[in-house]
Parts: sequence; structure tokens; C-alpha cells
Amino acid sequence: MGIKSGGSAHKQVLGEFVRNARSRVTPQMAGLSHGQRRRTPGLRREEVAQLCDISVTWYTWIEQGRDVSVSSMVWSRLADVLHMNKAERAYLFELAEMTDPDHGKSQYGSLPSSLQACVNNCTGPAYILDRCWNILFFNQALDTVFNHWPSRQQAPNLLRFIFQNPEAPKVVVNWEQRARRSVAEFRADIGAHLDEQDISQIIEELLASSELFQHWWSRQAVVEREGGIREFMHPEKGYLEFEQITFRLATHLDYKLVMLLVRPD
Repeated sequence: MGIKSGGSAHKQVLGEFVRNARSRVTPQMAGLSHGQRRRTPGLRREEVAQLCDISVTWYTWIEQGRDVSVSSMVWSRLADVLHMNKAERAYLFELAEMTDPDHGKSQYGSLPSSLQACVNNCTGPAYILDRCWNILFFNQALDTVFNHWPSRQQAPNLLRFIFQNPEAPKVVVNWEQRARRSVAEFRADIGAHLDEQDISQIIEELLASSELFQHWWSRQAVVEREGGIREFMHPEKGYLEFEQITFRLATHLDYKLVMLLVRPD
């Protein structure tokens, strides 16, 4: 890394963006003890610097918009520490005029890689959803329930499965009821993000490809994601019944862990 004299409006915008992101990350999200009472929310500069393995002075210069040269790996660590989602991470690298060195994180955001191990350790079907309902991580049990649809997709999306896959009505019991409910739950998830590109793209795609989605989207229904019975019809295993439980990730509130628990006979 190096420092150049002066700064630029471009760097000022970058510094303000990083500073704002820092204010939203709590010590608990960063794995730190809460410690003494804080005057302002979010992490301190010295905490971010320590977690990124750079000096406090250097990190301060970044926030101040100084014209410093920072490696792509440092920007990647910074995006991880500040828990940036896909759009935020892409914006950070765009402002920094750098290429994101981590393809997986550029696709899904700065999520812990241990999440795949998390769903693998669930005995029943389990998966991680982002706010566009992309299935980011899933286990073998979930792949089996959906007759290996997730593993056949480069980027599996639950809404695309429900509204675009002709097999969905055969796999999901009470498919039309679940489809109607999913639209209302999705609207509740993305209400504050309707203008963001990834959200608008999936909505426009589904409106163009599915009359059923178009019908229920126009009804403006909004409901919270609920648990309860989820029923499937597998071509080989037959009728399958689960209890669905959903958790939001404490460090990434845009993401959900969905578990399908085998119901006792």
C-alpha cells in the first residue's frame, strides 16, 4: 500500500461509504465483546483496523478520503469485517476501482464460508436464502427433497423454481397456496429494497415469465415468513412432510437459515 498527496471527490465518496458501513456493524456482529458504553453505534476505527490487519492511521486515511493505494485483498477483508452484502461489496470495489479477488463473495456477499458446513451438519433439509431468495448454501437432504433441482442449477433461486419450473406443482403439495404465500412473504422481505438492481431484476423477470406471479404480485399482500407444515411429493420416496423453521442470521439480517425438521410419526 502507498499514499499519494491530496485526495479526490471519488475517494471522499468511498470514505463516506465505508464510514457509514462501519456505523451499522455492532461489536457482537464482529465477534467482539460489547465492552464499555459507546457514544455512537457501530465499531470503532481501531476495531475495524485490527480486524482488517492494517494500522489505525491507514484505516483513518481511507475514511477521510485520502488518495491511498490499497490492495484488493485489504478491500476484501474490509468488506468481510463490515458484513457487506452483494450489492454493497460490488459498490465498494467499483468505488475503489479494483477487481474483487473473491468470486464467491462477489456473487453472494461477505458471508462466512462456514455456512456450508452449518447446513451440512443439519440432519434434515436446510438451506440459506438471501433477500432475492437465491439459495446460497444447501445440504444433500434439501437437494434430495427437490429431486436434485438445486444441484443442477448454477444459481438456484426458490422463486424461479416455484413460478418457472414445470415440476414445481408436482413436487410441492398445495403448490398454488404455497405460491401465493411466497409472493406475500417475498414482498415483506424486500419492501425497503425495491429500487435496488438485484431486487428489481428478479421481480421484472417473474412478472414477464409467470402470470400467476403477476396475479399475486398485483394483490399487494404482505405477510411475515411463517413456519408450519411443508409437504412434498418425491418421485421415488413418495409423500414427505416437514416442520419448517426459519432463522435470520444475526450478523447478516438479509439472509435466512431455513430448516425442514422431520416430523415424528
